[in-house]
Amino acid sequence: MAMKDSLGVLPEWDLSDLYSGRDSKELARDIENSSKAAKAFEQTYKHKVGTLSGTELASAIEEFERIDEKLSAILSFAGLVHAGNVSDPDIGRFYQTSQEKVNEISSFLLFFTLEINQIDDNALDELMQTDELEHYHPWLRDVRAMRPYQLDDKLEELLHEKSMSGRTAWIRLFDQTIAEMRFPFRGRRMTETEILNLFSDPAAEVRKEAAECFGSVLGENAKTFALITNTLAKDKEIENRWRGFARPISARNLSNFVEDEVVDALLEAVRSAYPRLSHRYYALKAKWFGSEQLDYWDRNAPLPHSDNRIIAWDDAKQTIIDAYGEFSPRLAKVGQRFFDNDWIDAPVRQGKASGAFAHPTVPSVHPYLLLNYQGKVRDVMTLAHELGHGVHQVLAAEQGHLMADTPLTLAETASVFGEMLAFKSMLKTTQNPAERCAMIASKVEDMLNTVVRQTAFCEFEKNIHAERKIGEITPDRIGDIWLSGQEESLGPALKFSPVYKNYWMYIPHFIHSPFYVYAYAFGDCLVNSLYSVYEAADPHFVDKYLHLLCAGGTLRHKELLAPFDLNAADPDFWNRGLSVIEGLIDELEILDL
Repeated sequence: MAMKDSLGVLPEWDLSDLYSGRDSKELARDIENSSKAAKAFEQTYKHKVGTLSGTELASAIEEFERIDEKLSAILSFAGLVHAGNVSDPDIGRFYQTSQEKVNEISSFLLFFTLEINQIDDNALDELMQTDELEHYHPWLRDVRAMRPYQLDDKLEELLHEKSMSGRTAWIRLFDQTIAEMRFPFRGRRMTETEILNLFSDPAAEVRKEAAECFGSVLGENAKTFALITNTLAKDKEIENRWRGFARPISARNLSNFVEDEVVDALLEAVRSAYPRLSHRYYALKAKWFGSEQLDYWDRNAPLPHSDNRIIAWDDAKQTIIDAYGEFSPRLAKVGQRFFDNDWIDAPVRQGKASGAFAHPTVPSVHPYLLLNYQGKVRDVMTLAHELGHGVHQVLAAEQGHLMADTPLTLAETASVFGEMLAFKSMLKTTQNPAERCAMIASKVEDMLNTVVRQTAFCEFEKNIHAERKIGEITPDRIGDIWLSGQEESLGPALKFSPVYKNYWMYIPHFIHSPFYVYAYAFGDCLVNSLYSVYEAADPHFVDKYLHLLCAGGTLRHKELLAPFDLNAADPDFWNRGLSVIEGLIDELEILDL
């Protein structure tokens, strides 16, 4: 546990449920045993998968699942240790070495899914009549989705092995560069998390100074970030071309098991709604600040009438558990486990990864949450959000290692829904008009950051990948593309200084997971639509919702939404979600303090 002033005691995670330490005998043993098991698996099944009976194939998948789960546990541990201190060179070396070892071991397993995809459709349908194999139908369905884009075995092996010296190495360079950057602010050398926190400081001069400092330091690293971006975009273009994907985003859509057309409809719906959402809200916020335009450093500024209190950890915890419990005692019970055990790492520390995440690890263990908790209302919402992920991961774990993971488009469902539960609960107890206005405005800003901003991020990625196909892009040109998209999405009420052109550099999703960002908008709009069904008092909603979470990755979005009479292929679905945001802005205009 760690103490920090008025925040109270902040929890730090205990990773010993995975491994007791980097030098533990258990870790070394599992690496060695996994290597032996993977080699034996290859010897047993390589070039034979197509000859197996249904029962034999099911048995092979079970063994594959056991080996892969152990490798995932090793990687999870290494990743979490690294997230705790990304600037420590010894930890960095441990993280890289672990990845290389797991990558080497998993190369012996690579043939398995490749050979599964070589089985004829009719032959596989016949094998699926076996009860044991039918259990794995969702996993086989997802494996087979990649079939049209699969290369020959040797090429797949080459891409797999070279990823460590290619994409993975560039991601590591990005993470280390971000973690090691320091931002000089009033005699202190701040981390990224610390200076970004000042963007919502009550004092305008603090926000301005922090924002300009942040942009300037990013600019000093422009060549490095541009090189990383150009290299990874080219790497992706080469692989997409060889695999035959129609567009740069298509590979992500396939991994999310969502059609290109559905994502196109989402992006277009949000982009068309910019004037009704972000343009309208920021004009209103500028008015509250007594101006026609907001400086970009005021975009997330607290409102003149906002509540700037610091919320202690225990209060935040109770608020969220109570909100979860009012909706479903089962959700609250699962959520409480994260607080009763050392599954959360909350304090801000030098070298610690910025932001927040929920890591599912493996079904045989449990998830872990990373936060950088500083007591703001938004931090409470972030806790509710990440706890939603964690609860979802616990419930989905019953599907087993291969089928627990949820596509990105659905992975944000529980997190955003949990955040909405916490927000609505807090809003109920807030009757003062000024405080109510501040709370609603804060929620609107979060939703705009999730829906509008992430859509603009996706449009930025689309433009970068399209231009990179022609040739390398200079840092200045990347900045121009970034600024153009920000101006379009945020609207005329925002004005930008020259250093804002550098802000594209710190967004990790562009580097870690290309086109990941639209999943946030997908999830937010989906949850808004779901919540409207809940508020309409569907008596079976909670049971349907829990079924959705427990399904993990076994069902696609069409199947999961059907019980709620929702269809993501229907353009009205997205507008229904966006109308929730519009309704909140309507209330703000009525309050108009």
